[in-house]
Amino acid sequence: MDNSKIGKLIYQLRKEKGMTQTELAGCMNISDKTVSKWERGLGCPDVSLLSELSDIFNVDLSEMLSGQLTKNNILGGRMKRIKIYACPECGNIIIVLTDTSISCCGKKLRPLELTKAEGRNKLDVERIENEYYISADHEMSKEHFISFVAFISDDTVIMRKQYPEWNLQVRIPFFAHGRLVWYCTRHGLFYQDI
Repeated sequence: MDNSKIGKLIYQLRKEKGMTQTELAGCMNISDKTVSKWERGLGCPDVSLLSELSDIFNVDLSEMLSGQLTKNNILGGRMKRIKIYACPECGNIIIVLTDTSISCCGKKLRPLELTKAEGRNKLDVERIENEYYISADHEMSKEHFISFVAFISDDTVIMRKQYPEWNLQVRIPFFAHGRLVWYCTRHGLFYQDI
């Protein structure tokens, strides 16, 4: 840990919050001299205080320890570049439009890798009037199911959550073209262009 970098970050975050050293110290039941010492790089917060500091400033603990906040690059352009994360513990699905750091259930997540669906892995897609009717012959058990189906085009994402022990049957409004993306809890993230 770099005391100087962490001290500068604490100073920056405190100023952004509009807090004085005394106010920050009061929130944490420590002396303002301790906060001053941190900000001057002459010491570092005790491990027992890091989580509280992270909560006060609403920043990720690992970013606090690195002494700098990582800014996301703003990427314009196509929605097909989205990244999808799935938490193996609770099943949360997170969709983001740019590179970022995602954590869930205390674990850092990596974006899922897209695999082109082939053969039996493909979804059945039928156009009925102004909708796509999407279905699949999938076991959909509690241990092995498709947790969501999404349609992605250049400017649109439509996501339909699925549940175990339901038959996979989804209706999505018709678009001229796009990509279907779905997540199988056992086999991962698939796509097929329609």
